[in-house]
Amino acid sequence: MILHTISVSPASATFLDCLRLIDAGDGLLLLEDAVYALRDSTLLDAINDTDAQLYALADHTLAAGLGEVDYGEVRMIDMQQFVALTVQYPRQLAWY
Repeated sequence: MILHTISVSPASATFLDCLRLIDAGDGLLLLEDAVYALRDSTLLDAINDTDAQLYALADHTLAAGLGEVDYGEVRMIDMQQFVALTVQYPRQLAWY
């Protein structure tokens, strides 16, 4: 179980590399520029098709002007919940 934290632009090849390496039972947290993937329906479908638990940092989503809209399986979380995820997942892999 790995918590993948991704902060790169969805246009980056790193973003797609991350999606390819996610396994069942992993978590995926969108941060910083990665939240812009939520406005692209193709990328949002790819994110929702992973077998991971999906999260986005709500403050970063709001700062990007995306608002609190239904993004499928992606759950909006705050910093306190982010800290809780680091306890829940024994390993973390940062993509940037």
